[in-house]
Amino acid sequence: MDKISKKIDQAILKGIFPGAVLLCSVDQKIVFEESYGTANIFNKTKMSKDSIFDLASLTKPFATTMAIAKLIEKNQVFLDQKIGSILEDFKQSKKKDITIDMLLRHTSGLPAYREYFKHILNPDKNAKHFLQQLLIKEPLENKINACQVYSDLGFMILSWIVEKTTNQRLDRFVSEKIYKPLDIEDLFFIEINHRKDLPDSKQDRIIATQECPWRKKLLIGEVDDDNAWAVGGIDGHAGLFGTAGSIHVLCCEILKALLNEQPCVLSPDIIKKFVKKNDQHEMVAGFDTPSKENSSAGQYFSTASIGHLGFTGTSFWIDPEKSLIVIFLTNRVHPLRSNEDIKKFRPKLHDLIYSELI
Repeated sequence: MDKISKKIDQAILKGIFPGAVLLCSVDQKIVFEESYGTANIFNKTKMSKDSIFDLASLTKPFATTMAIAKLIEKNQVFLDQKIGSILEDFKQSKKKDITIDMLLRHTSGLPAYREYFKHILNPDKNAKHFLQQLLIKEPLENKINACQVYSDLGFMILSWIVEKTTNQRLDRFVSEKIYKPLDIEDLFFIEINHRKDLPDSKQDRIIATQECPWRKKLLIGEVDDDNAWAVGGIDGHAGLFGTAGSIHVLCCEILKALLNEQPCVLSPDIIKKFVKKNDQHEMVAGFDTPSKENSSAGQYFSTASIGHLGFTGTSFWIDPEKSLIVIFLTNRVHPLRSNEDIKKFRPKLHDLIYSELI
């Protein structure tokens, strides 16, 4: 494993990211776990194995997708259910025939991203409602189910569906139904106005992300994603914070479902439906899969693998054919979002990990 550590240390020296945590497991047993570099370049805080990261879009598979899976298991919603039958605001909309499955698979026709935060500059109790009105009015960019375009907006709508169906906020529902039964303590959302409520044992471990040019401060424990920040820190596309160890527990649960190994809280039948591929698309329901060329997973992960990337420099990949889990968390946006060198580094690291472990 010295080769792997050396490669990460070299990446830090090159400025690809200030710090990282890498966790690898085979057959659900951790075979390598190490931290590197710094969590905050300004106060020189060292990265540790239990550092808490802003997971960015890992929120999609680890919170929103898990919540939807649980609702489907309880027959409260269905994959082919149209959103117009759940959310009354869409009944008269062109978006009424979009299904939950289309939202999960990014085939809804919705645009990838919108700067909604510019219209909601003061997060308060009305911000979520205002965001929902923007989602209702948002024109489709493509025909429904015609193509795959990775969309934050689709997962904003999915979180709305979770909250409408359960009468609970997304963070509370997923914690109650997924994290607590698995004894996961370090996967959680942070409300913008309630960060002080977090115990010191958590606050002290949160790493720094960007120096935000419009919030005019270094972000620590405040969600990096602008649209998630605008609605108070909790949404379906971003807002989740966590450690590599906690992510590993959830990845093992997902792997058990894929392998029919009696998971604790997930239905294998539902997870298998989620990861069933459409040959024309690279993303499955709630997860990404290795692309045919230039995959962030490198060249060795099997086509059955699932994973996801987060904008802040986070990622995970699960290969059920080898029972391999790789969780690689970095603070690549610290101190600036413009640093994108990780794109070239990540696949090389995964190739090295695969050659050393498998």
